[in-house]
Amino acid sequence: MNATADRFRAAVDNRDLAALDDLFTDDIRFYSPVKFTPFEGKPMVLGLFGVLLRTFEDFRYVGHYDGSAETSGDGTQAPSAVLLFRAVVGGKEIHGVDLLHFGEDGRIKEFTVMVRPQSAVHALGEAVLAGLVADGVVAG
Repeated sequence: MNATADRFRAAVDNRDLAALDDLFTDDIRFYSPVKFTPFEGKPMVLGLFGVLLRTFEDFRYVGHYDGSAETSGDGTQAPSAVLLFRAVVGGKEIHGVDLLHFGEDGRIKEFTVMVRPQSAVHALGEAVLAGLVADGVVAG
């Protein structure tokens, strides 16, 4: 298992934002299923994680795969990990995948979340937006 992915899982399990701060590059991009453009930069992504960690109920990782993927568009492969999860949001069960792409320093440079079913994506989007507005991360 990739050491950064393992530390990431532990930080999420422990709801430890300080540990997450150490694992993200300053220019991290977070691709969400509820927003077309990515959240960019460590402050924005940490703010998002603060909301996510309290929005998901019964969040648990149920699988892990290591590999590599192209993220630069030039065919270059970079180390990556896929983490499978289950959670509940607004009474709806979510099945999801976190795709982590690592920079040269081993920290998480790009993060993509995919979830199903569509009704859960909608519930998640509403809950996350409300949390981001409440925390002042985005304007209402």
